[in-house]
Amino acid sequence: MSIRVQSLVKSYGQQLAVNNISFDIGRGNIVGFLGPNGAGKSTTMKIITGTLPATNGTVEVDGWDVTQNLHEVKKCIGYLPEHNPLYLDMYVHEFLRFCGGIYGLSGKKLSERVKELVQLCGLQKEQNKLIGALSKGYRQRVGLAQALVHDPTVLILDEPTTGLDPNQIVEIRHLIQSISKDKTVLLSTHIMQEVQALCHRAIIIKEGTVVADQPVNELTGEQEKFTIRIELAAPADFAYWKQHSEINDLKEVTPTQYLLEAKTDIRKEIFQWASQNGVELIGIALEKGNMEEVFQKLTRN
Repeated sequence: MSIRVQSLVKSYGQQLAVNNISFDIGRGNIVGFLGPNGAGKSTTMKIITGTLPATNGTVEVDGWDVTQNLHEVKKCIGYLPEHNPLYLDMYVHEFLRFCGGIYGLSGKKLSERVKELVQLCGLQKEQNKLIGALSKGYRQRVGLAQALVHDPTVLILDEPTTGLDPNQIVEIRHLIQSISKDKTVLLSTHIMQEVQALCHRAIIIKEGTVVADQPVNELTGEQEKFTIRIELAAPADFAYWKQHSEINDLKEVTPTQYLLEAKTDIRKEIFQWASQNGVELIGIALEKGNMEEVFQKLTRN
């Protein structure tokens, strides 16, 4: 496993920030690490990266124990904290060379690596600018570049798109997808659409405890209702469905578009009804739940 967390506890006096959580993450996965503010996400990430000691439990990264082999662990991890720490008075290429030097890169190897990262992270036009002169979106790109400078196998990204505009969010999202093909990514975010777009799996914590750990498509499919969108070629009589025992709610969006909230997936029955009654269907689709609904259901007090 790339990341193995077992019975992890972090306490501050009588307060439990992380309460006996465990999870494993294999290579090549992007995993969303979710929870409300104060749930223990950043604390857990800091423990995984070795910047904060655990009270109890163990953490392994690529087989190395964080407590016993921290130097080896830091070789494996690229970390972008929530508050992206950059030297604003350094030039982009200068900063990346500085970061590479910390990891022991030098000479031609360092120059080639900085050139690769500038290309990968879309920093060609900004590489000769002061970091303090960059927009927040480009500063996030520089932060990702420094996390990647030593070509780590594991990326820990804590709120990488916080404060970005919609266009910048999409750009950073595409960048994360492009760099994660051969890496393990643990991604903390409050943007649920980002989880659905990026992540294979979601781990949700509340008050320091794991309340869900499943593939995203399973989480979003585990809703207590089935919302079915129907589009017709012409208006039709929906009296039959208004009285149907499986229907919780029926909404007319337009004279030819309806939303049915059902207890089960009744699309096959809708097709049969349309065929028997001469109703021409243009489209019928099951709208699965979204991560916002799942998140609220699992973390709401």
